[in-house]
Amino acid sequence: MTVTIFLGALLVPMALGVPIAFALIISGVALMMYLGLFDAQIVAQNVLNGADSFPLMAVPFFLLAGEVMNTGGLSRRIVNLAMALVGHIRGGLGFVAIFAACILSSLSGSAVADAAALGALLYPMMVKSGHDPARTGGLLASASVIGPIIPPSIGFILYGVIGGVSITKLFLAGIFPGLMIAVALCITWLLVARKEQFALPPRQSGAVRLKAFVDSIWALMLPVIIIVGLKFGVFTPTEAGVVAAVYSLFVAMVVYRELPPAKLFGVFVAAAKITSVVMFLVACAAVSAWLVTVADVPGELVSLLEPLMDNQTLLLLAIMALVVVVGTAMDMTPTILIMTPVLMPVIKEAGIDPVYFGVLFIINNSIGLITPPVGTVLNVICGVSKLNMEQLMKGVMPFLIAEIIVLLLLVLFPQLVTFPVALMGH
Repeated sequence: MTVTIFLGALLVPMALGVPIAFALIISGVALMMYLGLFDAQIVAQNVLNGADSFPLMAVPFFLLAGEVMNTGGLSRRIVNLAMALVGHIRGGLGFVAIFAACILSSLSGSAVADAAALGALLYPMMVKSGHDPARTGGLLASASVIGPIIPPSIGFILYGVIGGVSITKLFLAGIFPGLMIAVALCITWLLVARKEQFALPPRQSGAVRLKAFVDSIWALMLPVIIIVGLKFGVFTPTEAGVVAAVYSLFVAMVVYRELPPAKLFGVFVAAAKITSVVMFLVACAAVSAWLVTVADVPGELVSLLEPLMDNQTLLLLAIMALVVVVGTAMDMTPTILIMTPVLMPVIKEAGIDPVYFGVLFIINNSIGLITPPVGTVLNVICGVSKLNMEQLMKGVMPFLIAEIIVLLLLVLFPQLVTFPVALMGH
């Protein structure tokens, strides 16, 4: 009954168009009233405590870094480097998109920011060269979801804070699965684009490639600084966010000089708007998370999943299927905020490594960004490309299937996540 009240109080307001943040509070209040615990002060206290977290301070800094990179020329230089290296081979612009997505993901940690950058820079170029518009949009959308998987990742930060899991371990665990998705996208692109007729950009000389590399070296140094700093304990993930923001500001304003002081205020405002949305969701989710614990919703879920508790693979497959369904109707951030406190006790009860589960969970949520009707990344690419959702979904489908196959491989072979982390000494 508790689960029914919680889900009903959450889903009905969302179906009526109530913003998710307020729906989260409504579901929490409904549970409080059912349990006879209603107190407005408890609601307010949990809202305040929900956003009062040192690790969560990384979120606004990484979001600011992403805005600065797109405005200050760092993203464009990454794309130019990819063009110089692989743009001339058959289907090369598609490989440019995937290569650039991997680099951009190690800069911003946001799929939406990467989608905006890739869409604006590469979509017109790929369509002009003869690639199918829908397939091009599908590839760019699918490549963008690597953003929350390869560190730094805002999704990992949220999951780590709520689930009490090491964010540094999550960051390191996401590298290899993110690269696996990139390889799967490359293979899929090679298969679907081989029959297309398109113009190939000329092969660049060694001098041009060297110039593109030198021009982008400042942007490429950022992920190196972050990964090395986290690996050797130079700074925490929160401090890494500060490093990313300050470094990107320095490069954009002093080195590349593409972000004049006059534009700085607009960049800060844009980052602040996105941050306010994310942090308000986090704060409101704290209310329902507290009530979920008090009402022992995870205990009821454990009872429901009891037949699968002895088989970790079947349990993970069932949870991943559930998250896929939820991801079609809910954005990534609220899904993490709502489901992490519910699923974490189940995972621990079944003896599953929370870091390993976190990688699967974030990949699954990332895939949800390219599933209709809510798919945020799809909406970004629709806006850039002027395609409608139906056209874009036809283009994204082969790449969506490839990413789901990678997710299944990671469920069936946990060593693909745990072994690379063990090699790194964590």
